[in-house]
Amino acid sequence: MSDLHRHKIMDDHFNVGSEQGCYRIGDGEIRHEGRDTTGMIRHFSMWRCAGSEQRSPILAIFSNTLLFTICLYAPIVRAPDSGATTARHEVESHRSFGVRSRWLVLILGAVTTLGVAPAAGGRPQWGPQQPEIPAPQDRRFDGAIRLEVDASDLNRRIFRVRETIPVQTPGRTTLLYPAWEASSHARTLSAASLAGPVVFAGSQRLEWRRDELEMHAFHLDVPEGVDDITVEFQYAVRPGDAILGPDLVAVQWQRLLLYPAGWYASNIPVQASVRLPSGLHAVSSLHAEEASDGSVRYAVTTLDTLLDAPAIAARHVRSYDLGLAGQPAFRLSLLSDSGETPELSDRDAADMRRMMRETHAVFGRAPYERFEALVILSDAFPPGGIEHTDSAEIYLPADYFRNRSRQLNNLDLIVHEHVHAWNGRFRVPVGQWTPTPNTPIRNGMLWSYEGQTEFWGRVLAARSGLRSQQETLDKLALDAATVQAMNGRAWKPLRDTTNDPLYMSSRAAVWPEWQRRKDYYTEGVLLWLEVDMMLREGSGDRYGLDDLAAAFYSAELGPGPHTYTFDDLCAALHRLLPIDWSKHLDERLDTHVPLVLGGLGRAGWELVYDEQPTATFLQNEAEMGGYDVRHSIGMVVDAHGRVQSVTWEGPAFRAGIGPGAVVEAINGEAFSREALLRAIARSVDEPVALRINQGAYRSDLEIDYDRGARYPHLRRMSGRPDRLAQLLNSRSP
Repeated sequence: MSDLHRHKIMDDHFNVGSEQGCYRIGDGEIRHEGRDTTGMIRHFSMWRCAGSEQRSPILAIFSNTLLFTICLYAPIVRAPDSGATTARHEVESHRSFGVRSRWLVLILGAVTTLGVAPAAGGRPQWGPQQPEIPAPQDRRFDGAIRLEVDASDLNRRIFRVRETIPVQTPGRTTLLYPAWEASSHARTLSAASLAGPVVFAGSQRLEWRRDELEMHAFHLDVPEGVDDITVEFQYAVRPGDAILGPDLVAVQWQRLLLYPAGWYASNIPVQASVRLPSGLHAVSSLHAEEASDGSVRYAVTTLDTLLDAPAIAARHVRSYDLGLAGQPAFRLSLLSDSGETPELSDRDAADMRRMMRETHAVFGRAPYERFEALVILSDAFPPGGIEHTDSAEIYLPADYFRNRSRQLNNLDLIVHEHVHAWNGRFRVPVGQWTPTPNTPIRNGMLWSYEGQTEFWGRVLAARSGLRSQQETLDKLALDAATVQAMNGRAWKPLRDTTNDPLYMSSRAAVWPEWQRRKDYYTEGVLLWLEVDMMLREGSGDRYGLDDLAAAFYSAELGPGPHTYTFDDLCAALHRLLPIDWSKHLDERLDTHVPLVLGGLGRAGWELVYDEQPTATFLQNEAEMGGYDVRHSIGMVVDAHGRVQSVTWEGPAFRAGIGPGAVVEAINGEAFSREALLRAIARSVDEPVALRINQGAYRSDLEIDYDRGARYPHLRRMSGRPDRLAQLLNSRSP
């Protein structure tokens, strides 16, 4: 029962009684008063009905019982027949009423106890659970936000931010700190790093209140007559984060601003500037209006463009113009935090230019006006990329261009991020595009957004010579073996992995093959390989995915972004080969067996295992930081014997080994890589015996395995055409 109804019952007075007196209920007590009241049933019935929808079933039972009791026991008032009769009647009535009234008091007390909770208790109350934030609207925003970022405080590792925000209307205003990053497909930004926000209207400080449900929203009231407000805050860089250092600064605007709610990000003009440590040079796809004394001021742009255009500053920068004649400009900038200026060798420069030719041969004209490939060569960041509309952040090891033979696993990373300019940024699956960085993203088509882009990374790296044909086969073998090992497909199909960014970003899977994590990348390669092979088979080798890419991602559609649906994609495939693509893709997305591996057979190849690892496998193993024996005994072990992961239901799993255990000895030898591989090789003749330290105890275990070493390879299938070679052949002149 609500406080409102409880208050009503306790404070309103109502009477139950007869001409001899009444019981007065109110002020938290029941008492008898000697006055005549005959409207008791009507009065009580009115109270009984008030707020009846809020009463509990028990209260309803007792209130009905009370009404019945009143009707049964209350005396009936009538005119006396004679004086004697009246006197006798009064005596008997008084005696009878005393008995009845005691029953009435007991019933009233029960109802009051059950129906009127103490002030500190009562039934739980539930209120609206939506943040009080204006929804984004596609409307005009007057004026431009002036954003000033000071990135020069290297000792304390703090970005200092000052914003001047034009006031659109006085009164309640909500400022938002970005939460969702389109390139990470998740809510990966946290207001935990934002500190010290203060807001001023001139010299008057305006107090803000954080929204109770949305921690990235700040509410304040802007007085009449105020043209703009000033916001100041700091962004505290976490220990170990390399985005602010003496030799390299990554200015990622989405971490360094607040903006007013109620508009599309594309409606809000912003002029940004940044102050950098001395000697650093900034590179960005933004147009710099002025650059001097370590400061850069950029031209006014829209908020969505700013958020999609980082500025990376480094002490050592070297840029190369790699654009093709008749195509928009493409600049590759190498930024290093080491003591030397990075350079491309003649071979690397030639490979990059071939990459550009092969990419345009597939997709046609680029949808951007100018592209900045920001290649950060540093060992302070893990390898990876972040796609943007007109640029890309590509983080690679410091020796990436100096020691090519050690980069087999990353050779298609630059290609991948560039392809996103078409697939993912120009054409965007519905749900991936949102009007603000605080609008939730829906990831149901990441198998197309990321999976197809990863496929093109493999293909274009081979066509441009970044990988040799054999290196490409070895990479595809590793992809296929990974897909085959993911037995978590039994409960978690590929479609469900597209939800992983929403709840698994920055979280490792304890049982990777069983839990699965973002498998739309690797499995996406095999899914789209199968689609390509089906197009070739069904069309007599006239069509392939090249034809889908040329039509579906064509810049001739006009300025982007352009969203598309699952049905749009199926319709485009149907124009090339008229089959039920919706059914085919749904089967691949929802299956509990690795159907996508069938694409290798259509290409004329099959996945096999033998005792020799490829160079690609060994480099992948090194990046994992352990010895990868998943395809034999089913686990990954680091150099100290600690088990990093165990394949669910694999041989090591069945022996009772779990992640975190330490292998101390193998077949009587102290743990080492050599001892581990020797024991696996000999497993055909003798069991693999391990001494395991589980933390609280040690145990001796035997792994039931007898198949020797197993490493993945692709092998040609006799009697079938080599359509994979057709796919990997160069397309450019």
